[in-house]
Amino acid sequence: MEMFTIRDLRNRTGELIREAEAGHLSLVTKHGQPVAVPFDEVLLKSGVRLAVALHLFEEQKVSLAQAARLAGLSASEMMDKLAENQIPVANYTKDELRDELDQFNK
Repeated sequence: MEMFTIRDLRNRTGELIREAEAGHLSLVTKHGQPVAVPFDEVLLKSGVRLAVALHLFEEQKVSLAQAARLAGLSASEMMDKLAENQIPVANYTKDELRDELDQFNK
């Protein structure tokens, strides 16, 4: 495994991407701390894909459909994984929930 700085990534992006696509594991660091690791099949099979999808969904960076696609799951399977990890599928404020229920009860 090779380590590269953010500066290396900026200056040698094409080369580093080609190496990652070829299966070479690299670690990108900023001030000596890891910030990025290219995914390979071993990492993906070890659950990293699901972990990233769960994190991005919880941070509201991706939709349920996008998270499911990233994790390689159906939407239903993704909802099960969210429940297992105690991550709500819907994130309503009290006011939003009250409005939804009011609309439903009309």
